[in-house]
Amino acid sequence: MTHGRLLVPLYVHPAVDPAAWQALTRVPSRLYGVVLNVADGPGATRDPAFAAAAGALRAAGIRVLGYLDTAYGTRPHHTVLHELRHHISWYGTDGVFLDQAGAEAGLLPYYRALVSAARDHGADTVTLNPGVHPDPGYASIADLLVTFEGDWQTYLASAAPSWTAAYPPARFCHLIHGIPDSLCDLAARTAQIRRAGVHCAVPGDGANPWAALPPAVRKETT
Repeated sequence: MTHGRLLVPLYVHPAVDPAAWQALTRVPSRLYGVVLNVADGPGATRDPAFAAAAGALRAAGIRVLGYLDTAYGTRPHHTVLHELRHHISWYGTDGVFLDQAGAEAGLLPYYRALVSAARDHGADTVTLNPGVHPDPGYASIADLLVTFEGDWQTYLASAAPSWTAAYPPARFCHLIHGIPDSLCDLAARTAQIRRAGVHCAVPGDGANPWAALPPAVRKETT
């Protein structure tokens, strides 16, 4: 039995682990999308390996979200949008993953304007990642809101606030790392109970826990 759809932040170069990127193309029905993170953004120049990987995902009908860092509302809009244009022109991304998003009410105007501009620039799907439950106003801005990113022990101690019940589960995502392979199914069920219709659970930890496929994908492609 599967629980929810997967948003996969696969932060490994396609030349380093081509099998992981190829595996994603075989499970399109399981995926909400894949986050394409070349160098904490699109990189300084077009990377042919990432361009090929993104093209294969799109050919399989999988949404590709270009990673952009918003530095908690401190990066100028024009800088973020400049990188978005590179994501679209170099890799054909059809959406955007706005990382290190703010969570407080005072930053709502910054993100409301940025998301609107991103859509005008061609981002069909916008994901905001504050990594915590933000002010409820953020739920009306993005298509998908990441309301948890952290390790398994922290996730066990967390809870969803009551305001999330006003929105469908498909609007929320939980990203969980540092979890044993054997408990990834439990993480998926927990996300569903907490009204997150999208999730990703991986055993990785450290500076980059997203360097390998989630076990849920590995099981279905081996």
